[in-house]
Amino acid sequence: MPVISKISVQQKNKGRFNIFFKKTDEEEFGFGVSEDILIQYNLHKGMELSEEDIKQLKNKDELHKSYTRAIHYLSYRMRSEKEMYDYLIDKEVTEEDARDVINRLYKENLLDDEAFAKSYVQSKIATSSKGPVVLKQELSKKGVAEDYALSALEQYSFEDQYEKALKFGMKKVNDTSKKSFQQKLQTAKQSMMQKGFTQDVIQEVAARLAEEKEDSSERTALELQGEKAIRKYEKKAEGFELKQKVMASLYRKGFSGDLIREFLEEKGY
Repeated sequence: MPVISKISVQQKNKGRFNIFFKKTDEEEFGFGVSEDILIQYNLHKGMELSEEDIKQLKNKDELHKSYTRAIHYLSYRMRSEKEMYDYLIDKEVTEEDARDVINRLYKENLLDDEAFAKSYVQSKIATSSKGPVVLKQELSKKGVAEDYALSALEQYSFEDQYEKALKFGMKKVNDTSKKSFQQKLQTAKQSMMQKGFTQDVIQEVAARLAEEKEDSSERTALELQGEKAIRKYEKKAEGFELKQKVMASLYRKGFSGDLIREFLEEKGY
């Protein structure tokens, strides 16, 4: 059987070692192993290895390299089981080794689709304008089970959705295009749907946008009528009397008391 004649550290990777065998009068390279494999199997000079031993050691080393790749892949962020499996297969890891690595990662609590789903949703709530429908689709593509996805999406409150959708919708209706408000509102609703917001959120936001549009139009009309009333009555009255006449005029035209008072305060009355 081959006998280990020398073990040396690889120059480009200090965590790996070259195993040499003595054949006739010359040393011949046998294979490389990680430090973990070297220690685990107590490889040392003078040790005899059968061909079956060598084959098993090479297989163990390949599995360890696959595990190291997986750890590196996890160093950037959490991964779903499917993401990890696809990554290992893409790195030409065998299906059997990929499954072995994934099982080990689960045992070490380094893979957990339920925890991954919760972390993913938290991150997207904080950094994106996507709604829950789109997030559920994305989790599905990453292989996350539906019950885990639904549980994770419970973190996405109606209030959070409403705030994001409203901010997005306001940008759409306040753009500088020459489209009518109703056209802009319809575009905003379609965009919110594409972003993945639910219908109840979209309807609430649409109602709020329409309400703000009405308030804006009402304020514009009040300012126009208020300026006309001031010009009309300032020739005959001033101070408190002028204020009362303007207020009465605007009340008769159907404007609300709050808007009238706000307008007059801005005018210094």
